[in-house]
Amino acid sequence: MTIRTATTRWTGDLRSGTGHVTFVSSGAGEFDVTFPSRTESPDGKTSPEELIAAAHSSCLAMNLSGVLAKENLVAEAIDARAEVTLGPAAGGGLEISGIAITLRATVDGVDADTFAELAKTAERTCPVSKALAGTTITLDAALA
Repeated sequence: MTIRTATTRWTGDLRSGTGHVTFVSSGAGEFDVTFPSRTESPDGKTSPEELIAAAHSSCLAMNLSGVLAKENLVAEAIDARAEVTLGPAAGGGLEISGIAITLRATVDGVDADTFAELAKTAERTCPVSKALAGTTITLDAALA
C-alpha cells in the first residue's frame, strides 16, 4: 500500500485568510491558496479544484497507458486535460459540479472506435475517477 501526504496550514477567516499547501511525500512543492483565488481569479495561486484536475489528468494518462499495454499498444504521446468546475450548491455553499476530461493520444495500430473504448475503460478504472465517482465526469477521447 502506498500513502501520499499533503498538508495545508490556513490562517485567518475565509475571505481574507490565506493557506499554504505542502506536498510532504514528494517534496515537489509548496503552494499558496486563498478563497478569492479559488472562486475568482487565480492570481498566481492554486486551488483544491486545480489540484484535483492535476491528480485526475495525471492518473488518467498513466492508466490509459496501462490499458493500452494490455492490448499490446504503446502510445507515442498521451495528452490529458481535466477541467474541474466549482459552483454554487443547492442549499448553499459550493460544490464541484463536474469534471470534463479531454484525452488526445498518438497510438499506432488502433482505430478511432477501439481507442474510444479503451479510453472509456481507462477513465472507468482510473483510481482518481473512482474516488470522484459522485461527480459528473465527461470524457472526450480521440486519436491525435
